[in-house]
Amino acid sequence: CKGMKMGYAPLVALVEEAVERGYRRLAFVGVACQVHALRALEAQFGLERLYVIGTPCSDNTHTDRFHQFLSLLSDAPETITYLEFMPDMHVELRFRNGATRRIPFIQLPISQLPSDFFPTTCRSCFDYTNVLSDITVGYMAGEGDQWLIVRNARGEEMVAMLSDRLVVQPLRSVGNRRGPVSAFTAQLQRQNGGLPLRRTPTLLRPLVGYLMSRFGPKGLEFARTRVEMKHVEGILTLRRKHPRRMKRMIPSFAWTLAAQYGILPLDGERDTTAERNAQHHAQRNAADNTETLRDRSHAA
Repeated sequence: CKGMKMGYAPLVALVEEAVERGYRRLAFVGVACQVHALRALEAQFGLERLYVIGTPCSDNTHTDRFHQFLSLLSDAPETITYLEFMPDMHVELRFRNGATRRIPFIQLPISQLPSDFFPTTCRSCFDYTNVLSDITVGYMAGEGDQWLIVRNARGEEMVAMLSDRLVVQPLRSVGNRRGPVSAFTAQLQRQNGGLPLRRTPTLLRPLVGYLMSRFGPKGLEFARTRVEMKHVEGILTLRRKHPRRMKRMIPSFAWTLAAQYGILPLDGERDTTAERNAQHHAQRNAADNTETLRDRSHAA
């Protein structure tokens, strides 16, 4: 599992190696891009059973760049054993000697990273929640505990295996995402327009960090915040770097969510023909299903 190391990992290639060694039942833990590749190749592996555990992911980088990031967080980065982005808008670090440290998101040294620290592929991804996995586990809608989405029968099977050890409770939704997402959108638009970012003054960052963790969105509202931020970032990144790919790469739901923040498609950016065809296909399937149910009820 790649976990929170923020570095590329050849997991799909390792599945092929496992198959060559004779394994036929595998559990795969990965982020969305890895799971998409796995699903495309799944039939070729001929596995008896494959369990896919997905984690949410927003950005990744090369391992060397990740260590560069760690060096900005600590004078002894080689002693860091664990890093996790927490739902209370802090990053938690754990060290070899057992010590821990928590850093508010607002105080992370993002401005000191090179502009290409996160690749365009990550910044233009629209599957933050890892929809092709059997279950998705992560911090997005949790408030200290993990957030779990069971997506299909195989996911239910995995959860059943842990039923005696799994504690489940309802999710809460606290706060309002409109402010944070609007501010994030304005920053991206400013950056994409070639203007310098407006950074929070250093002296105010501890106060802003406290206010974010105390009054910012939590639970489901925090998850919605991150999803909408990623969709806005994906659209604006493609518009700046690969405008010709927008029509093919941006799903209709991303446009719908981004419209709340004034991000609307320009001429040629949205494939309305494909969307109309998909909508017509869905309506036809719904009509066929309704007709089938009607026939069955008459037969009964």
